Amino acid sequence: MPQSAPIAYLNGRFLPQSEAHLTLHDAGFVWGATITDLCRTFAHRPFRVPDHLRRFRQSCELAYVPLNLSDEELTAVAEQLVGHNAPPGAYAPGSPGGDLAVVFFATPGPVGYYLGEPGGPGDGPPTLGVHTFPLPFARYHRLMRDGAVLAVPASRHVPTECVDPRIKHRSRISGWIADQEARQIEPGASALLLDADGFVTETVAANFLLVGDGAVLSPPRDAILNGVSLQVVEELCSELDIPFVETPLTLEDCRNAEEVMLAGTSYCLASVRLLVAQAKSFRYTPGPMRRRLLDEWS
Repeated sequence: MPQSAPIAYLNGRFLPQSEAHLTLHDAGFVWGATITDLCRTFAHRPFRVPDHLRRFRQSCELAYVPLNLSDEELTAVAEQLVGHNAPPGAYAPGSPGGDLAVVFFATPGPVGYYLGEPGGPGDGPPTLGVHTFPLPFARYHRLMRDGAVLAVPASRHVPTECVDPRIKHRSRISGWIADQEARQIEPGASALLLDADGFVTETVAANFLLVGDGAVLSPPRDAILNGVSLQVVEELCSELDIPFVETPLTLEDCRNAEEVMLAGTSYCLASVRLLVAQAKSFRYTPGPMRRRLLDEWS
């Protein structure tokens, strides 16, 4: 029997994913005011949903975007979408599997005057949506096998005085520009962002970690997005008696690192093999720390 078409949730309705659209005057489009969060499934079970929803709700509050469903209601929506959209028989014996990403997003809703209608920002009902997509394992296979390539662009991390780093959002033109600059420095690279003082923060899509003297080092959380995968790494370090330290990181720290890693929801934990910064190249090999942490995660 063929699989039915995937569905999505938008503004109180389940509907075919192909019919889920934002209007041209939605604030998520005309203002770039979209709050989002993404979790993934393992064996078709959503992973760390309470943590993701806690961050999603906090992001909405900090960005003044209404969120009208409770965490319990959002969890039920996610579970219904996963139950319907997961590939049939994906975890039957001999099957390669097929996990999903689950995306939550919210905007302030339509801004009437952008289509010649009554109302301005915040006058209409807010927009709330949830959808899924298959995790692109072929893409992540290469990342996990070969390691990530990073480059430090001229663009800097958005100052915390402008946008609270606790907000996970899609107003990412700065990140888009930074990634394009990184690829001009090194083909295929992603941007590693520095703050205004030259300290390392994060990439556009992942948290950044170093290994040195047997410890895992992270930039301070008040300067970066508090990633759920970063929280998992800290918990695993505690279980394995590995020191986990938040500290300002410099490019010199990167040069001297024993290992460099990226933590992200979709692929969990990946090694970095090359970092290009200020006309210098730092090369790394996958090390025992990542393997130890990833084995425990699995």
